[in-house]
Amino acid sequence: MNKKVMYSSKKSNWETPQKFFNELNEEFNFTLDAAASQRNSKCEKFYTEEDDGLLQDWGGETVFCNPPYGRKATGEWTKKCYEESRKPNTTVVLLIPARTDRISFHDYILGKAEIRFVKGRVVFEIDGKPILDEKGRAMRAPFPSMVVVYRGI
Repeated sequence: MNKKVMYSSKKSNWETPQKFFNELNEEFNFTLDAAASQRNSKCEKFYTEEDDGLLQDWGGETVFCNPPYGRKATGEWTKKCYEESRKPNTTVVLLIPARTDRISFHDYILGKAEIRFVKGRVVFEIDGKPILDEKGRAMRAPFPSMVVVYRGI
């Protein structure tokens, strides 16, 4: 796969690497994957694009969210994660590009959540396998990532 695919806006739902998810899941014990597909869901309970996790109630869940990427989409999901985390017994863990210049970062993350910057670049997957470059090497994301933890009230 060439680099154009990684930079393409045609695909915005990059699958979380299983090992990366497992490490977070060991800590949080997720009950809901809020932005998944039938093929890449990480939890038994999940919402697909058709379900539209932005419209669902996450109250009482421990949520993992790796939303579709894109300026508008990431901001909408960040707001949703913050708002849902305000519900009793709801914890939300969000994996997004580390874009500290975005309005959504300042409005819904900074001072409102625990921020964990990911060391290095995430190697996202498609169908459980790393995305490869033209030489067969795993391609790292072209952007830094962060894990945002909203602990329930």
